[in-house]
Amino acid sequence: MSMTEREKALAGLPYNILDEELLGIRAGVRQALHVHNHSVPLDEEGVTPALREALGAVGKNVFIETPFHCAYGVNLFLGDDVYINSGCAILDCGRVEIGDKTMLGPAVQIYTAIHPLDPVERAKGTESTAAITLGHNVWIGGAAVLCPGVTIGDNAVVGAGAVVVKDVPPSVVVVGNPATVIRRIAVDDDT
Repeated sequence: MSMTEREKALAGLPYNILDEELLGIRAGVRQALHVHNHSVPLDEEGVTPALREALGAVGKNVFIETPFHCAYGVNLFLGDDVYINSGCAILDCGRVEIGDKTMLGPAVQIYTAIHPLDPVERAKGTESTAAITLGHNVWIGGAAVLCPGVTIGDNAVVGAGAVVVKDVPPSVVVVGNPATVIRRIAVDDDT
């Protein structure tokens, strides 16, 4: 049985970003983002109903500051008590999971898209994806960049401006470009 372009994208296979179904999903989330980004402050519960409906999942007590951008919405899964500060962009061309009690500082960028190095393939609209997972109680500092395929372990801290190109173990602090571990974090069993 043949896979749709959306199924290929979620499987990490090369897919065509100009596919009609994908264009429709992106158009829909742009409408939801417009409503969310132009909502009256303090009149909403942290996520407008339009954006909540466009996302893959939204837990309890989630707050997304404006402006916010995502590519598809349907591939973004947020746990409970997630906070996303202003100016964040999540290119959820592939699956993005953000665990409970995780916080993103301002202007955090999360990229699942992998563009071909071959300019002919790029011009055709071909790309692939690699999923990104953030564990529970993670803190991503302002302007950090998470590259395709990384997993951030529970209780980890990514310093402001860090560029994460490989997995981050649980309960560590990483900083720099590329991000490297600078210390371990003592964690109570209850976190």
